[in-house]
Amino acid sequence: MKHLMPFIVVIVFFVLIAIFILALYNYRLKKRIIDAGPLDETGLKFLTQLSGSGNEAVKWGLLLLFAGIGFVVLEFLPFSAEDSPLPYGIEMIFIAVGFLLYYLFLKSQKNSDTL
Repeated sequence: MKHLMPFIVVIVFFVLIAIFILALYNYRLKKRIIDAGPLDETGLKFLTQLSGSGNEAVKWGLLLLFAGIGFVVLEFLPFSAEDSPLPYGIEMIFIAVGFLLYYLFLKSQKNSDTL
């Protein structure tokens, strides 16, 4: 694992740089569209598509919360770290519960928007 850590750090570093560059270019594109003048329906639809739904923070918050709860639960369960697939299964279950709660959140939000 010690040999993989530098590669993982480099990959995470480049992914973070890519996310930052994409956010910067999205901001610049939205600013140019808004500065161009009044928007028609097509431009407004494109602008809202660029903005996203605004639920990204909720998604990542739920995923990180349930991943953390999974790690806390693993701390209290006895298992053999070398032989057992138990930690992977438990962590996947908690992350899946986070995704399911996010899906239910989006579904309830969509239902409340249509009412």
